[in-house]
Amino acid sequence: MKTLKDVAVGQKATVVKLHGEGATRRRILDMGLTRGVEILVRKVAPLGDPMELSVRGYELSVRKADAELIEVM
Repeated sequence: MKTLKDVAVGQKATVVKLHGEGATRRRILDMGLTRGVEILVRKVAPLGDPMELSVRGYELSVRKADAELIEVM
């Protein structure tokens, strides 16, 4: 299983499945990270947290802990 955390800077990935429960899952869905959406990893902070993504035409910062819950291909 490949997660968003494993995607390198400059690569694109497509969301396959969201893991997680409750408020965490709802927050991820509210940010627009739904199944089938294409994500571009733009930057990763020097210490690895957070990641900056391009999703649906806007920039989004996501913590590594949340990125581990997003399965991609």
